[in-house]
Amino acid sequence: MSLNRRNAARGRKLVAPIYTQRDALACLDAFHPVIYEQWVDVIPGLKARYWNAGHLLGSASIELTFTTKDQVINVLASGDIGPDAKLFEDDPEGPTNLDYLLCEATYGDTDRPPVTEEGRRAHLAEEVHAAKRAGGSLLIPAFAVERTQELIVELVDMMNRGQIPQAPIFLDSPLAIRATEVFERDAAGPAKLLASPHLRPTESVDDSKAIDRLDGFHIVIASSGMCDAGRIRHHLKRYLWQASTTVLLTGFQAQGTLGRFLDDGLKAVRIQGDEIQVKARIRRIDDYSGHADGPELARWIAERRPIRRGVFLVHGEERALNGLSERIGERSVPASQVFIPVLDDIYELSTRAPTPLDVAGRRRLTPEAVTNLDWHNDMSKLILDINDRLQVAADDRARGVIVRRLRRALEAD
Repeated sequence: MSLNRRNAARGRKLVAPIYTQRDALACLDAFHPVIYEQWVDVIPGLKARYWNAGHLLGSASIELTFTTKDQVINVLASGDIGPDAKLFEDDPEGPTNLDYLLCEATYGDTDRPPVTEEGRRAHLAEEVHAAKRAGGSLLIPAFAVERTQELIVELVDMMNRGQIPQAPIFLDSPLAIRATEVFERDAAGPAKLLASPHLRPTESVDDSKAIDRLDGFHIVIASSGMCDAGRIRHHLKRYLWQASTTVLLTGFQAQGTLGRFLDDGLKAVRIQGDEIQVKARIRRIDDYSGHADGPELARWIAERRPIRRGVFLVHGEERALNGLSERIGERSVPASQVFIPVLDDIYELSTRAPTPLDVAGRRRLTPEAVTNLDWHNDMSKLILDINDRLQVAADDRARGVIVRRLRRALEAD
């Protein structure tokens, strides 16, 4: 809807949505709860079983068994696998004796230092104290489910113990507020979080905008975790240009996201069409990650053995995929049985080994394009670069030369 409003204002063609809010609400009728480790009949010849993935409340790996007249094929799709040390979750589990495993590789090339409760809280407290000394807002982009609740539990408890300065914590995400209500009901630990005097849920848009009128130190937790949507973008646009602001990244920042641009140290970014100078302190803490690191993933894969036909590594950037491939090839699965598919690859799994099928005529993107930033991000960086060049040009004549060169390049394309 917001895209079509912008297109209409600019006289551009409207975009037909793939689905509407009505479609999204209607699909809720297809959801129903299942119990971990109990088989569910999906259709004749296919049954499924769910295993706790340890990633967040309700996360699951899915085991599928396909039965034909000739054979039975067991496949496990990992989903996101959680690390060993989580505030609310048990360690990830899963079955053994598989034909195929599809495993995420988000942090496949990363070795994290061991995470303890004391160390995690100490790191968070250090960042809060530093943000307090800076004197401005502490903005924490966070995923609405689990990450937000972990941070609230730790912040509120440390404020109650006098380990960090007391300050209002604005929970500025309607989805996170509702998710916190679920955690209060169903998860061990965070009872009566929303009743804390330190926590101020801001569900309405007006309440969210009112935060901008505050001076001094305060904490804002808002979605999305990678800064690519949600209310956090409004707060970043409002505060990024202030040196007193601290932005604390607490999770993975995917290639091409605003969070990744900030993490990479860009001095200016574009938010809602405006160029914003980045003078805020950009900090990162990885102790609250919901993903297993490379050694934890390799160990989880080894625990699934025997894996008879192959392991497919997915959901990771190129370095992470290759890093995990090297790890498991060394200790649990022969290198010849490790596959790294790209978008639109198709494999026949009923053969003795996975057989790639010819998809040359139906690829939506080349394998190279899959790993590159999309054109929106490229355009944003280009506009920032053009503005920088215009700003440092000697005079209006020099700026005119730059504009004419750009125009000639466009006309020659």
